[in-house]
Amino acid sequence: MGGFQTTATLTFNDAEYQRINTWLRNRSGMIFLDNKKESLMLRMDKVRETHSLPDLNALANALEKGENTDLETAVIHAASTNHTYFFREQAVLNYFQDSILPELPTTNVRIWSAAASTGDEAYSIAMIAAQTRGIEWAKKQLAILGTDISELVIAHAEKGIYGGLHVDKTPPEYLEYGFDPVGMNQYRVKQPFQQMCTFRRLNLKNTPYPFKRPFHVVFCRNVLYYFDRTQQAEVVDAIYNVTEPGGWLITSVTMSLRGLTTRWLPIEVGVYRKPL
Repeated sequence: MGGFQTTATLTFNDAEYQRINTWLRNRSGMIFLDNKKESLMLRMDKVRETHSLPDLNALANALEKGENTDLETAVIHAASTNHTYFFREQAVLNYFQDSILPELPTTNVRIWSAAASTGDEAYSIAMIAAQTRGIEWAKKQLAILGTDISELVIAHAEKGIYGGLHVDKTPPEYLEYGFDPVGMNQYRVKQPFQQMCTFRRLNLKNTPYPFKRPFHVVFCRNVLYYFDRTQQAEVVDAIYNVTEPGGWLITSVTMSLRGLTTRWLPIEVGVYRKPL
């Protein structure tokens, strides 16, 4: 088997990479192309070390046996976690604030952050909505659901405490409006915004989604590139089915639905709408 050596001096072979990559695809739908091979295996090696496994072959064996839930959770978390932060892709959030929020109902607004990670996006949405429509309105009429495949990031989101890297790009007015400093360059999301947001574990691969009430806006950013084109189409179609007529889908500005068979209507870069 061919061997690969990364810039961090980790050596692995193609068989180990293929086994771990196949397990991730079958379990979560995530796909890592060859240009992400070294990044994935460096993450896997950190998991291997934490769980005292002798090598990546042993990690692959343990995953395939399916007897270690903690290990499987750690692998999914390591594979799916990219650095996120508050007010990411400000242009898209500006469109949400200026063009989408004014069109939403005045009561019982439901928003889904479908790849919530550590909660930065969900809380950013809550702050923008509250600042735009008023905090009292948001406390009574806004419900935001954040979901992610990783239990660890969901736990982080529920705590609502973030280090400086998460808030470095937060506009100063929102840093004061939405957070309380708690020392050691840490910030806690203020209680009203925590109460607007609920976090749950969900694998986007597992369609259809188990929601009884549809959403007015769905954010599905920086996650679709983990799936192949067929799975991307399945995910956005499943999201369509749990969105209100006239509702919105917001994707990453770098992730277009072009080329997918989809019922969503393109509005702006990264913004789509369900027909009324």
